[in-house]
Amino acid sequence: MKSSPFQLHEHLQKDCIAIGRFSLCQLLMMNDSQFPWFILVPERADIKEIYQLTVADRQLLSEESCFLAENMAELFKADKMNMAAIGNMVSQLHIHHIVRYQSDKAWPAPVWGKFSAQPYTEQQIIELTDKVRAQLKM
Repeated sequence: MKSSPFQLHEHLQKDCIAIGRFSLCQLLMMNDSQFPWFILVPERADIKEIYQLTVADRQLLSEESCFLAENMAELFKADKMNMAAIGNMVSQLHIHHIVRYQSDKAWPAPVWGKFSAQPYTEQQIIELTDKVRAQLKM
């Protein structure tokens, strides 16, 4: 049985802003101005769990995730990076990378389900995506 081609889940399309691509993953930014929140989505069809990736793709995902986390921590002067692959609402494999501060409104709890999203303005989107792309050299 042939797998279907990769397609980004509709919830990720609706809730996120596309920033760019790495070798394996699409890089998205959650459209919620309360937290610098980025998502890596491996461009592999029908994958829900990291263990379903090939060994080579697992290694590449780890490298891309670490690269993103390190750069976002530096760019945003994070107190902590929260990284998780939950997938209860969107089963397509995606890894959240959330910049956290001891002063943020959800600290020290996780951000999921705490507050309604506050979308970025168009100007904020332009400024933030330019800043992130420059940091990542995309």
